Amino acid sequence: MLFKDIGFFLIYKDMLVKSDFFLLLLGVFMLFSCNNSTGENAMTEEQPVTEAEAGETVKPGKIVFFGNSLTAAYGLDPAEGFPALIQTRLDEANYHYQVVNAGLSGETSAGGNERVDWILQQIVDVFVLELGGNDGLRGIDPESTYRNLQSIIDKVKTKAPETKIILAGMEAPPNMGKEYTTAFRQVYTRLAGENDLPLIPFLLEGVAGIPDLNQPDGIHPNTEGQKIVANNVWKILQPVVDAQVMQ
Repeated sequence: MLFKDIGFFLIYKDMLVKSDFFLLLLGVFMLFSCNNSTGENAMTEEQPVTEAEAGETVKPGKIVFFGNSLTAAYGLDPAEGFPALIQTRLDEANYHYQVVNAGLSGETSAGGNERVDWILQQIVDVFVLELGGNDGLRGIDPESTYRNLQSIIDKVKTKAPETKIILAGMEAPPNMGKEYTTAFRQVYTRLAGENDLPLIPFLLEGVAGIPDLNQPDGIHPNTEGQKIVANNVWKILQPVVDAQVMQ
């Protein structure tokens, strides 16, 4: 009986020792886990909270150039076109705007009027309307060009009332005759006045008709010509962007 009691005591003692050891291991594990968790939290607290993490991501504004082959930089690498050059200027001046080149070669004002709804599915802060050049080359009635461009302007205003619209003026070829070229030019001054739009008087000012600044077709600017076109655009665009930044 005594042997059995002693044996039971030894077994019980062994269990206590093992139990203490287990509790010790458990305590160390819990202490390590707590310390590790605290350390991670401390590291997180020391790191700055980004705007994205705070749910306050500042998205860049968006400038859409909606036009034809002049905007699309026909015959050149898109990086050489005036929309890409404008993007470079914006970046260098630390303006938080993204340029979207929505130029389509061969586009007329009628085609643009049909296509613009798709373009307006995105948020647009500045909409630069550059269309009509192909209308002038084809001798389309200036009144038809006027109605199409006005329709595009109306769609932008309806879809995005806060969007600032800039109109790029164009000229018809001289061989179309003085009466036609005058009526065509007035389409843009009329639209700008009636809609209170900033107007680029003539997108190709300083480029049109100058062989050294155009590709062999004599219509589309080369890389040097595109730089001048970018200057023409920037003169009107920069004040618009500045005004938006100040709001």
